[in-house]
Amino acid sequence: MTSEEAKAAAARRTILFCFLVALCEGLDLQAAGVAAGGLSREFLPTAGQKGLFFSASTFGLSIGAVIGGWLADRIGRKKVLIAAIGAFGLFSLLTIFAWDMQSLTIARLLTGLGLGGALPNLVAVAAETSVGANRNASIATMYIGMPLGGAVASLIILVTAAANWRSVFVSGGIAPLVIVPFMAAFMPEPPGALTVRRSRRVNTPPASALRELFGRERIAGTLLLWMSFFLALLILYLLLNWLPTLLEGRGMSRGQAAGAQIGFNLGGAACALLVGTLLDTQLRRVSIVATFVTLTLALLALGKGPAQSGFVISLTLLLGGSVLAAQTILYAVAADSHSAANRGTGVGAAVAVGRVGSIAGPLVAALLIGTGRTPSQVLTGILPVVIACAIGVAILGWRAKQPDA
Repeated sequence: MTSEEAKAAAARRTILFCFLVALCEGLDLQAAGVAAGGLSREFLPTAGQKGLFFSASTFGLSIGAVIGGWLADRIGRKKVLIAAIGAFGLFSLLTIFAWDMQSLTIARLLTGLGLGGALPNLVAVAAETSVGANRNASIATMYIGMPLGGAVASLIILVTAAANWRSVFVSGGIAPLVIVPFMAAFMPEPPGALTVRRSRRVNTPPASALRELFGRERIAGTLLLWMSFFLALLILYLLLNWLPTLLEGRGMSRGQAAGAQIGFNLGGAACALLVGTLLDTQLRRVSIVATFVTLTLALLALGKGPAQSGFVISLTLLLGGSVLAAQTILYAVAADSHSAANRGTGVGAAVAVGRVGSIAGPLVAALLIGTGRTPSQVLTGILPVVIACAIGVAILGWRAKQPDA
């Protein structure tokens, strides 16, 4: 095997590990939602306790993303990534021993810290491992593990009794702990991280993290990236949490709404991979425009069109595809927006801000419904958010250099 072939094999192995970790993260991120029915019967939580339980992982993820990204820029991505994966696997397993809602919430908070530490480093590792013609496709390959992991979580609960809600946390804990030793043995350190560490050893440190984020030439880009992440996660989590309810409110059965939700995830995974591949071609800008035009039209059609199951499931495929494709574009832009020396810090900060949007999204839908809006009006009511997000992503995407012919 030549040196180039060896490098290519190492890159494929690394992206595979990133995909598997993202699969575990996606499973755990949706574990709370899919297990909610069973744990509610066992612990009988108040609305406030349930809200804290749902928010705990997101809060921990926001903190973990900032800390994990910053640490990885200083001691190495591989070390921090493996430690974060081990942490969220361990705490996910400990969730099954919770005896009340308070202990369950603490376990979810600690699990979120591990999840947050891993996520920005997955993006950075995928970007640094595949510098060149397939860089964005590699980021997309990593990212689609998350919606597929969420689908796995739903399937686990679907085939088990409600009283066995702990099974989803068992799966979410064992899988990453199985992956960790293989990553330690077979995943190489990303090339970009090695370059940064060499530069530090010869006393030529890169720009500080604060200058990287808030320097005179960077602050506008940083704030635009943060705004785009916030709005994109607001849209995604509003739909993840409320789409089945909104569709049932339009007259669909529970089974039809569940089918539409599956379509949302599967369409999202397929389109995210497609758009990630197109970002590495001359169709980069076309794919960005097409993503947000499709998202806008799908929301309009879903809100105004007939509530027929075949029509709605087709629309949710497009809706999920465009929403998750937007996430892929943002992760690609975030990786391109920061130097290798501070990529973990930059992506981690953007992920943390985005998680605030993931908390706000479900609250926005609840507010709209509470003021008497119909399901159709909720779906069309978030169009201004979609347009604002599209403008931000388009500006960021246009700045990137177009691939050569």
